[in-house]
Parts: sequence; C-alpha cells; structure tokens
Amino acid sequence: MAKKNVLFECQACGHQSAKWLGKCPNCGAWDEFLELSQNQIDVLKESNSNPTHSTHATSAIPITDVHYETIERYSSGDSELDIVLGGGIVKGSLTLIGGSPGVGKSTLLLKIAGNLAKEGKKVLYVSGEESKSQIKMRANRVDSNYPELYLLSEIKLDLIFKELEKHAFEVLIIDSIQTIYSEKIGSAPGSVSQVREITFELMRFGKANNLSIFIIGHITKEGSIAGPRVLEHMVDTVLYFEGDSSRELRLLRGFKNRFGTTSEVGIFEMTKVGLVSAKDISKKFFTRGRAQAGSAITVLMEGSRPIVLEVQALVSDSGYPNPKRSATGYELNRLTMLLALLERKLDLPFNQYDVYINIAGGIKITETSADLAIIAAIISSYRNRPLSKDTVFIGEVSLIGDVRDIYNLDLRLKEAKAQQFEKAVVPSLPLEKIEGIKCYNVDEVSKLIEWM
Repeated sequence: MAKKNVLFECQACGHQSAKWLGKCPNCGAWDEFLELSQNQIDVLKESNSNPTHSTHATSAIPITDVHYETIERYSSGDSELDIVLGGGIVKGSLTLIGGSPGVGKSTLLLKIAGNLAKEGKKVLYVSGEESKSQIKMRANRVDSNYPELYLLSEIKLDLIFKELEKHAFEVLIIDSIQTIYSEKIGSAPGSVSQVREITFELMRFGKANNLSIFIIGHITKEGSIAGPRVLEHMVDTVLYFEGDSSRELRLLRGFKNRFGTTSEVGIFEMTKVGLVSAKDISKKFFTRGRAQAGSAITVLMEGSRPIVLEVQALVSDSGYPNPKRSATGYELNRLTMLLALLERKLDLPFNQYDVYINIAGGIKITETSADLAIIAAIISSYRNRPLSKDTVFIGEVSLIGDVRDIYNLDLRLKEAKAQQFEKAVVPSLPLEKIEGIKCYNVDEVSKLIEWM
C-alpha cells in the first residue's frame, strides 16, 4: 500500500513541514499548522513544477542600455491619498490597505471609487462581505453614486475575472482579500494558500491589462496583515491606517512603495459624509488654552510636512516597589531610557513615581525630535509648574545627556511661527533667522532645567 503524503502549512506565514509542529520555526506563531489535503498538495506540486513566469533564456545587458519606462499616474481625487501614493495612482499597480475594523478602509476606497467614476473611469468594487444594497447605502452617504462605478458581491475569483473581461475596467477594488475564494485551491477562504494564490493571480491580471488594483486586508491582533507575510512582498504598495476608531482623525502611512517614498503620511477626518482629507490639520493636535503642568509643545515631521502637537505627562507617587511606566503614542523603551537619564544626570527620584505619557490627537511619534518636549513635560508635572504655551521644544536627547540637532529645523520653526508660537528651545540656532520667534540654545539636559 502506497504511503500517504502528508504536508502541514503554517497559517500565519506559509511555512511548510512534513510533520505537525506546535510552534512555527519561521514566524514563531503557536498552533497555526494545518494539514493540507491531497488535492492541495497536488496543486502545490503542479505550481512548483510549472511556474507561470517565462522559462525562455534571457541574457544580461548593461544597465546603461535599459530603456526607462515612464510611470503613468492619475489623481485619486483625494489629495491626502495622492500624497501617500507618491503623487497619484499608478496604472497597473497593486496596492494593499490594512487597518483595524471600523477605521475607515472600505469608506475611503468607496469614496475614491466615486471620485474616479465621476472623472469617467470605469471602476469595479467587489465585496465579499456586504451586499450591493449595503454598499449602496454607504455610497449615498459618501456621495459616490455615478454610473461608471460598478458593484459586484462575489467571492469566487473566476467569476470576478469573467466580469473584468466583460468591461474595460481601469480600477478594481477588492473588499477584502480574505473573503475571496479560488477553486484551484481546496482550502477555505482566508487561508495562506488562498490568499497567496489570489494575490498572485490579481497581480498578473493587473499587470497584463494595465488595471490598477486596491486590496483591503484585515489585520491580526498583533497589527500585521492577516495571512502570509509574502502578501506584502508581492504587492507594489502597502498602506496602513492608524488611529482609534473612536477619534475623528485617521493617519494613512506607507510602509512600502515601489513608485515613491514611504516617508509621507495622509491625514483624514471622519465626518458624517465619510472619510475625507483633513483640510486644516495644523490645529488638530494641540490646544491653546491656559497653561497647565505636564503639557509641552513640539513639532514633528511627517514626511515633508511639519505638525505641531502636544505631549502630556503625569508624574504621581507610586505605592508599589516597581513604579509604573505607561506611554500612549510614544515608545515605552525610550521613555524608560529618558527617565533613567534624568535620575542619573539631574538626581530626580523617578524610581519612586509612576510616569504616564500621552500624545494628543492619537498620533504615534516615530522620530526622536520629541525627546526634549517629553522631558520638559515630565519635569513640569513633577514640579507642578506649567510651561509657557508660547514655547515649543525640539531636540533629540542622547544617553549622555546631550541635546542633539535634528533635520529640517528651519521648516519646523516656520510652522511654529505660523501657529503663533513666540519661543523655541532648540539644540542649535537655525541657519537663517526667523522673524517673530526667539530661539534658546540648549545643548545639555541640565541647561533645560536652568531655562525652566
């Protein structure tokens, strides 16, 4: 009797093994290995033995002889999304958008579909989770009712391709990739094999027909796209929504972009008509009320734009041997480092106090230029002394207590001046003098105490 072939596959990363494993050796996930059926194993062997790419021999040529193809872009009708995409939608591109439930992924893409349909582009919106009437209700709310926008409630990939062949669609939106099903793979929708196969087929179809494709992907509790990590490597652009669904502001950040930079971020606002570009973001992340202890203002760079925001600190007596450290929107390890620095350099007994940090507006700080503002807010709360509401703190703090220069200082100070701030505590004076704002040079943490 022939021995049965057995193959197990990790549902988190796609790693395959001849035996069941409790912990995946590739991604470290627990209890994610499932046994593949014989039909699935045969499909995998067939795909490996007959690759879809061309097997004709090719020869290497000098890079100077390679013909440069210009990238064709067109606007999505939303300025913030165009910024994140690098200037607009690229023809034939494959874009993956992820985010937590309720953050606004479907709402944004339906709005974009309406914008494109309004300009005369044929758009197909495929949903495997909602009926056409449900999508119609949301389209009424976001003003996306245009004859060039087509709706399709379908989960079978073959039927989606047949619909694409009927009309000359220019944009395809899949909501979501975990609900689409391919009959070539016998596993359930959302499995590793299904997601990988469907994404590859969509990518091949989009490149061959110059079709721009947007894919919505659910995220896991760890914050990554559900399904194999290879999905992020296959697509051209990966965008993640950040922000709490209970807040009005959402941030769309690029983590991969083959046609542009990943340093840009789009800022959206949830309104009664859906997710729209934030018209005036300059005053969304800070308030100009009365001065209170534990509040400091800094200026961050999100891509090419400066954003003024407020950092808040609370220092309270700890009733436990191990004081608590908590940070919302700021890296906890960096907060611990700054507290250790203050204990060592300034003899402040933070080992007896709980310290809490919060970044106003729900934004997450990913650069070190806010270190000086964090320290100023902590000391302000510790001594219960309010800081001036007309002052911004900009600078990176090192482990030895130095306050170091940061990039684009002039641009940050110009934004602070535009928001009517009068003073700035910075590591060095700007290259050009900015009228209307007075700069104080602080190159050590101890000098910040003297200034305060």
